[in-house]
Amino acid sequence: MNATFSLGRIVGIRVGAHWSVLAVLLILTAGLAEGRLPSAHSGHSVWTYWAVGLATAAVFLASLLAHEISHAVVARRNGVTVEGITLWLLGGVARLRSEAPSPGAELRIAGVGPLVSLVLGVLFGAAAGVLGGLRGAGLGVEALAWLAGINILLALFNALPAAPLDGGRLLRAVVWHRTGDALRATLTATAAGRVLGWLLIGAGLYLLFLGASFSGIWLAVIGWFLIATATVEGGQARMRELLSGVPVRDVMTPDPHAVPAGASIAGFLGDPALRYRHSAFPVLGDDGRPVGLITVHRAGQVPPGDRDTTELGSVMVPITELPTAGPSDPLAGLLPRLEGSPLRRALVLSDDGALAGIVTSSDISRLTTWLTSTAVWRGSTASWHETAGRRTDDQR
Repeated sequence: MNATFSLGRIVGIRVGAHWSVLAVLLILTAGLAEGRLPSAHSGHSVWTYWAVGLATAAVFLASLLAHEISHAVVARRNGVTVEGITLWLLGGVARLRSEAPSPGAELRIAGVGPLVSLVLGVLFGAAAGVLGGLRGAGLGVEALAWLAGINILLALFNALPAAPLDGGRLLRAVVWHRTGDALRATLTATAAGRVLGWLLIGAGLYLLFLGASFSGIWLAVIGWFLIATATVEGGQARMRELLSGVPVRDVMTPDPHAVPAGASIAGFLGDPALRYRHSAFPVLGDDGRPVGLITVHRAGQVPPGDRDTTELGSVMVPITELPTAGPSDPLAGLLPRLEGSPLRRALVLSDDGALAGIVTSSDISRLTTWLTSTAVWRGSTASWHETAGRRTDDQR
């Protein structure tokens, strides 16, 4: 889930939001302003209800952000690099560059999120009690009570033992600790996630049948999301297992053709040496080190009249926004970052920062096709030998 706009950095972590957050903000605000608030405390103006509803919804989104930041902070303390946090329609996601190094680290990273939501729920509840005792019931108390309830509900829901929820990570940590098999642990958690997803879809359809249209559709959407995400996580786990032990150098294109940052767009698009070769090229700075990546499509978006005076460095994707790796880095660790990049390309850098190669998602697809075919062939051969051995034993 890529961010549509940036919210800056919090404790050094890049935070962004998807456009769907605006839909969440509107839905929550409308639900509070047109439903809960006037039902609990009538007599206020429409604008008052909407102002309190908007403020309450914004605080809830901040609570979601606190939940994700806690994951990111604990992940960093356990040696996992955090690329950023994105808020979107169904909550938030902390993008981690690699897997937790141990079951204990997984347990700590996953468990802190529900714990933070639970603590926030308790704090909001306490604030509602204090404010109610001082000033009596009112919109402020109602808003705090709603925030308390929704954060506690968020903590309980996230603690369910099903991927991709935090409880699924906890389940994965437990199974991983007991079996020593990270793949088996992931597949167990993702299977639980699919089961929970189908249960939520069934509950949503039942509510829809009873006439609760919004609640039913919302539950069904969450269920569909759980199924889809759990399926993807299971596939990624199998992919990491398949690619385990393969270094980046085995799949990269070494010494790719690169272009200087000071070259013009017109020169780049008109260079016969580059034509038809690739759709993207590394860009080198004055010191010969990579500074970004330029695609033919991106260069082609520059108006024809500006191409002679526009340099590649001004329209390239900077290297800070690209996944990078070293030649000896494990390919399995690069895979999630590559899939999360819009360009689906990664630059491979040597120890001194020089360009060593480039990796694309197509390169990995070809490798996985070969490895899968080889595994199937080896499995078939082993099965044939096993069958032949049994026949020989029977003959004896």
